[in-house]
Amino acid sequence: MAKLRVLVLVRDGHVPPDSLEGYTEDQWSPWKAEFDICETLRGLGHEVLPLGIYDDLGPIRKSLGEFQPDITYMLLEEFHGVVTYDFAVISYLELMQQAYSGCNPRGLLLSKDKALSKKILTYHRIPTPRFAVFKKGRAVRRPKRLPFPLFVKSVVEDASFGISQASIVHTDEALTERVEFIHEKTGADAIVEQYIEGRELYCGVIGNDRLQCFPAWEMDFGTLPDDAARIATSRVKWDRKYQERHDITTHAAQGIDDAMQQKIAKICKRVYRALGMTGYGRMDLRLTPGGEIFVIEANANPNIEYGEDFAESAEAAGISYEALIQRILNLGLAYKADWMA
Repeated sequence: MAKLRVLVLVRDGHVPPDSLEGYTEDQWSPWKAEFDICETLRGLGHEVLPLGIYDDLGPIRKSLGEFQPDITYMLLEEFHGVVTYDFAVISYLELMQQAYSGCNPRGLLLSKDKALSKKILTYHRIPTPRFAVFKKGRAVRRPKRLPFPLFVKSVVEDASFGISQASIVHTDEALTERVEFIHEKTGADAIVEQYIEGRELYCGVIGNDRLQCFPAWEMDFGTLPDDAARIATSRVKWDRKYQERHDITTHAAQGIDDAMQQKIAKICKRVYRALGMTGYGRMDLRLTPGGEIFVIEANANPNIEYGEDFAESAEAAGISYEALIQRILNLGLAYKADWMA
């Protein structure tokens, strides 16, 4: 295996130390993914330079010239605090004729825009909940084709930002209130979609042209009250004490036979290709009691921290964490950007 110089782009303030020794879980939790990847890359024999970025491309240009990386490992999820600007950083790397890991700019842009991606999925007849977008500063009028209950969230934010039990609404009054909350909380338009009752599944996909799907993973909502919606709220995803109190976990989906696994994989590959994604991604799905699959959203460059869903499902497919990180690196090196034509 060739030893490479790898520039790792991380959020400013998330440059990891060489060791976790002396740090508490609360201290290392924000940059655990960055630490895991840098440590793994070094363990694979690569020379690694982590670089913190917030709102200036200058340090990237300087590092490309001085460090001369063979590839850049993309762990930035935003630029200047804007989550939809990560594609612009990748575009800059392409303009600099620099190889990078993860998704290409077009796939990032399309998958991050929930409304646009749903329009594309609908065109390709890929099942996704019906939806409407409510723009900031405009009156909230629910289309008749959207019956209650409805799920209200930001059209661009991810990681369950702004999502709580109140995100599921049953009346026009509650809809208006929640849309206005999203406008104020996130500064973005709100997307309102059918709430699909069912199991919360995730499916990892990896590849550029030849795709592999990992076994379906499931969010287990444990002991949440019966009247609580089974959705991945911010507390469900990130509040460790809340997770422990309600025994909320994620694990390999149980009771799904080979035929359903193949159906899930086929749909996820269609989504991946329809949105022009490359590298690796994760599809968020709902599986109804009747066996229908609905695509909720596609996530390019999902969290690949050791022990998290993507890495765990890869391991269930026989891919160790070290092999996963190296494969993502190899896919970045193999991706044929337009400037290579």
